[in-house]
Amino acid sequence: MFLQPSPTPFLPSPLLSFLGAYLLGSISFALLLAKIRGVNLREIGSGNLGATNAGRALGPGGAVLVYLLDALKGFLPAWFLLNLAAWDSSESLPESLRWTCAAWAGFGAWCGHVWPIYHKFKGGKGVATLSGAFLALQPMAVLIAGIALAVTAKLTRFMSVGSLVFGISLPVAVAFLSSEARPNADQETVLYFALIAAGLTFWTHRTNIARLLKGEENPVGNKS
Repeated sequence: MFLQPSPTPFLPSPLLSFLGAYLLGSISFALLLAKIRGVNLREIGSGNLGATNAGRALGPGGAVLVYLLDALKGFLPAWFLLNLAAWDSSESLPESLRWTCAAWAGFGAWCGHVWPIYHKFKGGKGVATLSGAFLALQPMAVLIAGIALAVTAKLTRFMSVGSLVFGISLPVAVAFLSSEARPNADQETVLYFALIAAGLTFWTHRTNIARLLKGEENPVGNKS
C-alpha cells in the first residue's frame, strides 16, 4: 500500500515555483565551463558570469554554449509549470494559476542567474535566462525582442545597448500579442513579469550604461 500513488496530484504554488527555479537559475554555466578550461572568469573582462564575458575566455563557440545553457535555465522551469499534469487533473484550479506559477518560475530562474546563491549572489545580467523563460511563456515576443537586440547590437556594436533594447521590446511585444490574441486575463502575470524584467535589465546593466555615457564601453569583439 505504500507504493500506491497519492490521489491528490502535486499542486504548485507561485512561491514554490519561484524557489525551485531560483535554485536552478543559480547554477553558473559560464563559471563552470571557464573553470574546466582552467580560467577564473571573475578575473576576465568585466568579471560577469554571462555569455558575453564568457566569450572573452572561451571564444565565440563558448559564448554560444553558455547562452544556450543559460536560456535553458529559464525555459525548463517555465515550460514544466505550464505543462504540469496537475492542471488537467484538477478542475477546481483556475487557468490563471498555471500562468502565474510559470511566470514566477521564469522570474525565479532569472533572479537565480543574477543573484546566484551558490556564487555569493554575484552572477550575470540575465538576458539569456530571460529569453529562455519567455520562449516558454510567449515565444513570439522573444522573437520580436531578439530581432530588436540583434539589429541594435549590429548597428551600434554594443551588446549592452542591444540588451537594453531587448528589455524594452519584450513587454511591448507581450502586451501587443496579448491584446491581439489573448483577450482574457489568464496570462496577466506574464506581462507583469516582462515589465519588471525590463526595469531590472536597466539595473543589471547600470555599469554598462555608465561606461556608455563615458565612452568607455567595450564594443562587440573587443576582448579587453
